[in-house]
Amino acid sequence: MSTPASVLIVGASAAGLSTAEALRRHGYQGRLTLLDAERHQPYDRPPLSKQILAGAWEPSRAQLRTDAQLEALRAEFVLGEPAVALDAAARAVTTASGRVLRGDAVVIATGLTPCRLPGQDGVAGVHVLRGLDDALALREDLTTAERLVVVGEGVLGAESAATARTLGLDVILAGMGHTLLGDQLGDVVGTMLTRTHTERGVRLRLGSVVEGLTGAGGRVTGVRLATGELLPADAVVVAIGSRPATGWLADSGLTVTDGVDCDSRCRAAEGVYAVGDVASWEYEGLGRRLRLENRTNATEQAQVVAANILGADRPYTPIPSFWTDQYDVKIQAHGLPSAAAEVDIAEGDPAQHRFTARYIEGGQVTGVLGWNMAKQARVLRQQALGSRQATQPFAPA
Repeated sequence: MSTPASVLIVGASAAGLSTAEALRRHGYQGRLTLLDAERHQPYDRPPLSKQILAGAWEPSRAQLRTDAQLEALRAEFVLGEPAVALDAAARAVTTASGRVLRGDAVVIATGLTPCRLPGQDGVAGVHVLRGLDDALALREDLTTAERLVVVGEGVLGAESAATARTLGLDVILAGMGHTLLGDQLGDVVGTMLTRTHTERGVRLRLGSVVEGLTGAGGRVTGVRLATGELLPADAVVVAIGSRPATGWLADSGLTVTDGVDCDSRCRAAEGVYAVGDVASWEYEGLGRRLRLENRTNATEQAQVVAANILGADRPYTPIPSFWTDQYDVKIQAHGLPSAAAEVDIAEGDPAQHRFTARYIEGGQVTGVLGWNMAKQARVLRQQALGSRQATQPFAPA
């Protein structure tokens, strides 16, 4: 395959920017264009629910690169222009303004779209938390609010609740699960995290179905549960999950299921690739597809996509990892921990709030986790899961 004369990257967040940077590091001299619906220079998303929301950071601190670094990339940034259509065969992207951009290679890095509650649009005080503008709007509300209701017991909901509670708000978190992060990390870790939030004063309504919102004068006043209980609120965070941002790919010629379907090289069609939260790729040696929603995957996958654009033939076979910071707790997970796995404490003591754990399914270690033991978790990852490019991933080393 010849080196493409131009590469068009749709999405200029971590995955898209990392792809562009990796291309330049590999010596690519062609034309680079990054198109993004947001008007901001590329920024990091993990701080949105923590440092930015808390007011500890100004927005500029979340920028991924300085102006000088972006200029050195020698790329054209087309910001504030949502992509609305792709012709995969022609490798042409149409924007909301009617502009048509083309590339000899196209990289889809459009990320996620947050799910919403029925009836929340247009109600003041109800927030999702995906982009920088979302975080700033919520931060503004939290400066005057006294009561916050968070809907959703996953990572984003738990982090938002922790940040708001640290700011002194009265926080209620409602979710369908029985523990925080239980679906991702299982009951052992979920129970500990649930206890941590309770001890910090967050009031929990777990195992609850949210029926709707109440409001007055166009502003939210509360969240109504299916049990009939009304949770009073001056502001609400809706963190009930996200879906891949693929609506603009209808009639593109690509296969879109849970994200953009790709082969093991992250290729969705000839000359078209997907990277980051939006990419569902065939994982060689695992026997199934994966789609990962975390910051680490965005940058790691970008390296493989860039290499393959330039003619390499590399499968993407990472050991997944993610982290979350809540209060004074730092959790780091590697591999594929799940609620179905048996959890074995490898080092430390949960009672002392410092430990590492193995996740075991079918007699095989499928994931490891560290609770305030990040370095030890990395060592355990290497011992239990092997190298990132292992032929048989997640097998004991």
